[in-house]
Amino acid sequence: MDHHTTLFAPASGFGRSAVAVIRISGPLAADALRRLTHRPLPPPRRLVLRPLRDAAGDALDQALVVWLPGPGTFTGEDMAELHLHGGPAIRAAILKALAACPGCSPAKAGEFTRRAFLNGRIGLTEAEGIADLIDAETEAQRRQALRQLDGALGRQVAEWRDRIIDLLAGVEAALDFSDEGDVDDEALDAALFAKARALRDAIATVLDDGRCGERLRDGFTVVLAGPPNAGKSTLLNALSRREAAIVSPVAGTTRDVIEVRCDLHGLPVILVDTAGLREAADPIEAEGIRRTRSRMDQADLVLLLDDGATTDAETAPSAPSPILRVRTKSDLSASSMTGAGLAVSAVTGDGLGALLEAIAQRAAHAIGGDTALITRERHRDGLTRCRDHLDRLLQGTALPELAAEDLRLAVRALGEVAGHVGVEDMLDRLFSGFCIGK
Repeated sequence: MDHHTTLFAPASGFGRSAVAVIRISGPLAADALRRLTHRPLPPPRRLVLRPLRDAAGDALDQALVVWLPGPGTFTGEDMAELHLHGGPAIRAAILKALAACPGCSPAKAGEFTRRAFLNGRIGLTEAEGIADLIDAETEAQRRQALRQLDGALGRQVAEWRDRIIDLLAGVEAALDFSDEGDVDDEALDAALFAKARALRDAIATVLDDGRCGERLRDGFTVVLAGPPNAGKSTLLNALSRREAAIVSPVAGTTRDVIEVRCDLHGLPVILVDTAGLREAADPIEAEGIRRTRSRMDQADLVLLLDDGATTDAETAPSAPSPILRVRTKSDLSASSMTGAGLAVSAVTGDGLGALLEAIAQRAAHAIGGDTALITRERHRDGLTRCRDHLDRLLQGTALPELAAEDLRLAVRALGEVAGHVGVEDMLDRLFSGFCIGK
């Protein structure tokens, strides 16, 4: 959409509510507010009560309105907000009246935040922090998103980028003044390599975080696996405290994976019920088992369930993921598991607390604290390429021409993380995932 278009959209949820907020941003925001109130603009940044009317003068609502002149606004543009009564009919009438204002158009998903980025009000990683904050389901996710919104990664990337640009300036000086006697190539090379190595090591340290940030953002995945009728679906329902999966004594009831998201001690955990592991002639069940093994390969933790009626060979996993063995239906058996596993009963609840604690401990260890800088694969890809270019520089012949090219590529990789270069397609993907009106 043209950056000169004035946008409007609801900034609060749909359905009935006490208050609904509509946001307006763009060069004609002031004109739109005057058209709706039929009065001059109110004092800046003060909520005032105004009647809202359509172009014909018919009353629409009594609302609190606020005028926010740019550039000191979220988007960097002139903005206005309408705080309406929250009925769907009122909201629809106001949106219809705004659509009738010349130069005003409904906003697409994430378009307000996109304008804030394009107008320099926030960086790209801060914009991602806004999206993560909206999507945060647990306390740990909230804290991590706030760190991104506060610019933790953006500031670090900017500092690294400045250091690489300084190195690049030194190399280009060697190229420009190679015939001058006051440029000592050997001393410059020694200083360059020392600084490049320190920078490379700093980036490598951040990359070597066990993907804690991505795990926290996406959730710690726990796959329940085992033979048919081992109690996977029953245990999933017991752990999630709701009837998320169908439970049946018929073997092979679960044909596809079922996911349930949980907040476990403030950490996001995804419990995955899967098809029972066995040799299956039914092609549909066989596909479910193939998906089970695929999810086991990708899991952060596999709960390998055994009700005591199967052999180890039947329940042996083919996954490289960490495994916690769990003996189910402990209320029906006097045997218990010690050391390598836990015994639980989904019927009586025995052992469920210990199992949840074991999962929480593994999730906390995998996710770590809330200090991870990298929270998306895009960040990791850019930093990895930057590190690789610095590695190539350190392993090269120290020719100024080659060193300069490696440093330029390293700067470009960091620029993509920060949103300075080559990110138009990525911006479309990022902001399309936002809410309308954000």
